[in-house]
Amino acid sequence: MTTTETADVIVVGAGPGGSAAAYHLARSGLDVLLLEKTAFPREKVCGDGLTPRATKQLVAMGIDISEEAGWLRNKGLRIIGGGHRLQLDWPELAGYPDYGLVRRRDDFDERLARQAVKAGARLYERCNVTGPVMEARTGTRVVGVTARLGEEKREVEYRAPVVIAADGNSSRLSLAMGLHRDDRRPMGVAVRTYFESPRHEDDYLESWLELWDRRGDEPRLLPGYGWIFGMGDGTSNVGLGILNSSKSFGELDWRQVLKAWCASMPEEWGYTPDNMTGPIRGAALPMAFNRKPHYTRGLLLVGDSGGLVNPFNGEGIAYAMESGQIAAEVIVQAMARRTPAQREVALRRYATVLRDTYGGYYTLGRAFVKLIGNPKVMRLATERGLPHPVLMRFTLKLLANLTEPTGGDAMDRVINGLAKVAPRA
Repeated sequence: MTTTETADVIVVGAGPGGSAAAYHLARSGLDVLLLEKTAFPREKVCGDGLTPRATKQLVAMGIDISEEAGWLRNKGLRIIGGGHRLQLDWPELAGYPDYGLVRRRDDFDERLARQAVKAGARLYERCNVTGPVMEARTGTRVVGVTARLGEEKREVEYRAPVVIAADGNSSRLSLAMGLHRDDRRPMGVAVRTYFESPRHEDDYLESWLELWDRRGDEPRLLPGYGWIFGMGDGTSNVGLGILNSSKSFGELDWRQVLKAWCASMPEEWGYTPDNMTGPIRGAALPMAFNRKPHYTRGLLLVGDSGGLVNPFNGEGIAYAMESGQIAAEVIVQAMARRTPAQREVALRRYATVLRDTYGGYYTLGRAFVKLIGNPKVMRLATERGLPHPVLMRFTLKLLANLTEPTGGDAMDRVINGLAKVAPRA
């Protein structure tokens, strides 16, 4: 027997984007259903490092980000490559804090989901959404979802005039609505694992710009980077991200690349098989709006489902949470409109806001991905760029998307200007 419930908004997926959307919607007084296919705590493949952009979103959700609550703060980014080592602090900006955070994803997502519940959202775990429910008269507009709930997989149906797809890179709900990835947009892959290590309390995120394909006679520099993030709990998160602009993208076993890279590190760091505390896991990184439109027929795409990962640095959490907040603001305004036609006009604004907010910047990122796909360009950038701290401070602001929206210093104005004149993605 199918059970039916109703709400103002249904959010599919309780990752950072879905939970942020549910939180802001509930805070505004709307009845929100937050549907998560697994049960918390649950694992996700991630570097676990959060930039000031993500930190700002956590503050906006009222999350306790104190050290006493288990958060490890970081001061900036340490960059290693081309025989150089450069340590850069996060910029001091009015719009963002000057620190980032580290937290394991196996309880990070749960904290956000529980915060949404505190705000009034209704969270259903082990709720596997199986498809959209379409409006009966025309069959073109989504008005809910079907799902299997609990270990007994009871058939349920949830109905709402607006649905958010925050169900990740694969986004089965988007696919069911006919929204497929654009293969012309960049994709990446991330693989990572954890090691017991004396470096676990490092207060800088560490990025290695040289990853090598050592097959054949001559080593080949790969377009991507490795990371080492101290977790503060006796372990380090060690991983790598690779872009599909490399000819090696579909050829290499990236788990083996990670193993080989770890084996090249100093033994005293502890990145050896004996110190590994979990398996090597991998995940796709959908970048630069690789699924569109972000709004159609009652469905909004948030986070990875809409390909909002930053193509410059592979960061996804900040953009998932930001798009969740933007979606909530648009929906709250739309729900206050008097007629369905007026509501539709308001909902269509979501895609416009995303395009205006990120479109030019993501277009620059796509160009960047193509450039570093050329090993010669990547090597030149690493060897010639790192010895120049001023250039690298500019690069840090560009890659992390950390500028003052208005005013700011000369670097901010240049980056913002480039993003404004670039075609919208």
